Amino acid sequence: MIAGILLAAGAGARFGGRKLLALLEDGTPVGVRSARSLGSAVDRLLAVVRPGDLPLEALLRAEGAEVLPFPGASEGMGASLAFGVSNASTADGWVVALADMPFVRPETVGAVVRRLKEGALLVAPSFGGRRGHPVGFAGVLLPEILRLTGDAGARSILARHASELVLLKSDDPGIVRDIDVRSDLEPATSRMVNKLSD
Repeated sequence: MIAGILLAAGAGARFGGRKLLALLEDGTPVGVRSARSLGSAVDRLLAVVRPGDLPLEALLRAEGAEVLPFPGASEGMGASLAFGVSNASTADGWVVALADMPFVRPETVGAVVRRLKEGALLVAPSFGGRRGHPVGFAGVLLPEILRLTGDAGARSILARHASELVLLKSDDPGIVRDIDVRSDLEPATSRMVNKLSD
C-alpha cells in the first residue's frame, strides 16, 4: 500500500496568505488541484495542514483526503513530513507532494508510485536535468523519515541515499513549478475562495 502525503501546512507568507485557496485558471483552488493529482495514484491520501485552516480542511476532505492538523506546523516542512508519515506508518511506501505545486500531472505521480512498487528505495521525476516533485520513499526509510525536523524537508535523506535515488526523466514541467507569489499563478487568476473563508 502506497500512501500519499500532501504537505499543506505552510503559512504562504510570500504569497500574502491563503495561497492554497487561490484559484487557478479553471477555477480550481491550488491545494485542491495538488490533492487530486496525488490522490489519483496512491492507495491512501493524507494531508498535513495548519490547525484552524478550516476552509482548506473542508476542501481537502471533499477530495477524499484524511486531513491532519499539525500543531507543530511552524517547525517546518521536515517536521510536517515526519508527522504525516507517522500517521501512515504501516504503509509500504509514501509519495510526498507539496500542496503549492498544482501543475504536477497525475501520470507523473503514477510513474513514481509504480517504481516504488517495483522496489525502488527513493524515486523522483526530473525535468530538464532538475529533480522535481513528488518524491517516493520506500517503507524501510520510516525510521529516517520520523527523525526529520526543521524546514529542510527530506534533503538529508536524499543526500544520504543519493546513489540509490531513481530519477525518472519526465516531460512534465509541473514537477519544478511551484506557487510562491501571486505572479506565479499567471495566466491563472489569483481570486480567492472568499465564500469558504468568510
